[in-house]
Amino acid sequence: MGPDRVQTAMEAVPRAPFLPEQQRPYAGIDCALPIGHGQTNSQPYTVATMLRLLDVKPGHRVLDLGAGSGWTTALLAHLVGGCGEVIGVERRPELIGPAREALEAALGEATHASIRETQAGVLGAPGDGPYDRILVSAEAQRMPHQLIDQLADGGMMVIPVATVMHRVERRGDRIVDTQHGRFRFVPLVEDT
Repeated sequence: MGPDRVQTAMEAVPRAPFLPEQQRPYAGIDCALPIGHGQTNSQPYTVATMLRLLDVKPGHRVLDLGAGSGWTTALLAHLVGGCGEVIGVERRPELIGPAREALEAALGEATHASIRETQAGVLGAPGDGPYDRILVSAEAQRMPHQLIDQLADGGMMVIPVATVMHRVERRGDRIVDTQHGRFRFVPLVEDT
């Protein structure tokens, strides 16, 4: 068994710089922490679980939906390496500036990861797809098929739907959906 790539990424990209100043002393606590505007930085255990389910490989193109603080975007950037690409999208414009700053501080001059505001009325970033992997860090009430449509053949998405974590794989025209336990998230805003 090789090294745990997710654990290596989490050691390389500490959580604290992605948190608001007043939350940084709590970065080592395994719980979700508020980042403002009704959003949270997810519990590290949950993030690690999702990243392991996602099975990101070097060179993958990844959509990080609900980038929030930017921590998951940075972790994904570490996992895809310089030959991959991560596009983080966030609905709350107030979070984007601090997330970009933390991402740049973590990655330096790397250009393979970015965070931008979601387009109004659009779920995901279909214009930049298809994606090898999609990570959704907010809870949908039903499976959003417009995100499945953004997966490449062989692609995977990890998403909480009605408190259940799902891993969705596209295999040609076939979709394989498996369930992986119950988790709590902030709600996914599916339309504006």
